[in-house]
Amino acid sequence: MRKLKLYFATVLLAVIAALSCPTGKTVCADATGGEYYIGGMTAGFTLSQGGAEVIGLNEVVSDDGIHRPAEEAGIRTGDCIVAIDGIRIKSINELNAALERSAGKQIRVTVRRGGDTAETNVTPAKDKKSGRYKIGVLIRDTLSGIGTVTYIEKNTLRFGALGHGVSDDEKSGLTVADPKVYLCSIVGINKGSRGKAGELRGLFLNDKPLASADCVCETGLYGNFNTNYDFSRTEIVHTASISETTVGKAFIYSTIDGICPQKYEISIVKVDAGQRDNKNFVIKVNDERLIAETGGIVQGMSGSPIIQNGKLIGAVTHVFLNDPTRGYGIGIENMLKN
Repeated sequence: MRKLKLYFATVLLAVIAALSCPTGKTVCADATGGEYYIGGMTAGFTLSQGGAEVIGLNEVVSDDGIHRPAEEAGIRTGDCIVAIDGIRIKSINELNAALERSAGKQIRVTVRRGGDTAETNVTPAKDKKSGRYKIGVLIRDTLSGIGTVTYIEKNTLRFGALGHGVSDDEKSGLTVADPKVYLCSIVGINKGSRGKAGELRGLFLNDKPLASADCVCETGLYGNFNTNYDFSRTEIVHTASISETTVGKAFIYSTIDGICPQKYEISIVKVDAGQRDNKNFVIKVNDERLIAETGGIVQGMSGSPIIQNGKLIGAVTHVFLNDPTRGYGIGIENMLKN
């Protein structure tokens, strides 16, 4: 479910046999499309910034005074440092190493700002306390979050999750940094209310790698499930196109406590096959259990599979800030294209 920034509110995965959730296995033989395991599990993942993102500017105190190299060179919060003297920078460690190599001499810094790149000259200053060369920036090189898996293709074990891009900012350089996706246990909820999006709070179980991811794009996160995942109690459905979707009763599968997905009733309020911005459906949460616990749709539920008439039709993608019981969904056919 998306709001403004990172919804790392939606992603994927599986759990080993001992952690499987008891649901009956159902096959919808009369549906169209391939066979897919229903998702609804919550997992944690990490994405790379494709460089070192500047999240703040500060000063460097050296023996000869106070310096602000980055600020004076025009570097801003939100810029992503992608190269030093033409050499690619992918992480904080690589940036620090490049600054040490400079030995305090002027360097050429390439930054990505929005969809553009620019270069500027910066002279690092030697920090009096640490003895290291710095340019006065606070940086990060990865973004982490939680989310919900939408589906796992039965024959190939390819999965799809989120249903939307990972950020509303223009972070076109985002890539999969750690191919492992981990089981995530939901340990709390910040309930949504009018004007304020809620969120799921989860704990990465780093000893439980569940899948590997290899693609992140505007419709979500994709990759492969572990082959040892126990699907014996996971429901199987076929897919249905947007044209088969009707206004009326439907269900979503989400995890709002622990590791086990639950089924909740919703309504499809509107269908818009021509909408290309991850908003093919308007949905409304009807299930009083879900409303009581979360207020409706919250960050972390992005990717929750939507089922209608026993078929997988799409995934939850957004929440309405003025009414958290309502939101948008993407058609499954648009996820499967990627």
